[in-house]
Amino acid sequence: MPLSQPAERERLHTRAIEINGYRRNDGLFDIEAHLTDRKSFGQTNYDRGYIEAGDPIHDMWMRLTVDDQLVIHAVEAVSDKTPYVMCPTAAPNFTRLVGLRIKAGFLREANHLVGGTTGCTHLRELLQQMATTAFQTINPARVRREMAAEGTRTEPGSDAFDKRITDKWGGGEKMLNTCLAYDEKGPLVKRRWPELYVGPDGVTKEAAE
Repeated sequence: MPLSQPAERERLHTRAIEINGYRRNDGLFDIEAHLTDRKSFGQTNYDRGYIEAGDPIHDMWMRLTVDDQLVIHAVEAVSDKTPYVMCPTAAPNFTRLVGLRIKAGFLREANHLVGGTTGCTHLRELLQQMATTAFQTINPARVRREMAAEGTRTEPGSDAFDKRITDKWGGGEKMLNTCLAYDEKGPLVKRRWPELYVGPDGVTKEAAE
């Protein structure tokens, strides 16, 4: 269901982010993001003279090419439109991310390489969502290939596909209590990892060991 009816208002700013995950013919994966910021009104600008209403203030792209272990093989970033003339010169610095692995601590490592005056705030903001998209692209693709190779088929309502994906993220011990769905007292954990379930009529983790 949509949000409730808002108060009377005027739209001032629109940020749009689209991120797509692709499997390449060479076996690698591209995670590609596009960010735009637009105002509903025109504004003067030192470097661009005047930015018309709806003309992007920021129009930026980034592509991470990664393998199935989430190691970054290539990075391409482009800033087509920015508010300041010097901004696009930060984009090439994001090639410094090559060799990093998307895992716990990735954003901290990335910020060390392209943080501050080395990089661009808006391109850095894309990295968190691109990392999540990489997980959502690659692990399901791996599970799908594995299940196809095994000849495994599941019926509607089966939890098998989703469980194998979360197992690649570290399974129940890793996912437990990371959000409402994975509450250790909730029905999903009770069904998927009963040994970790501690809700009503359940056992404690210690008792299950």
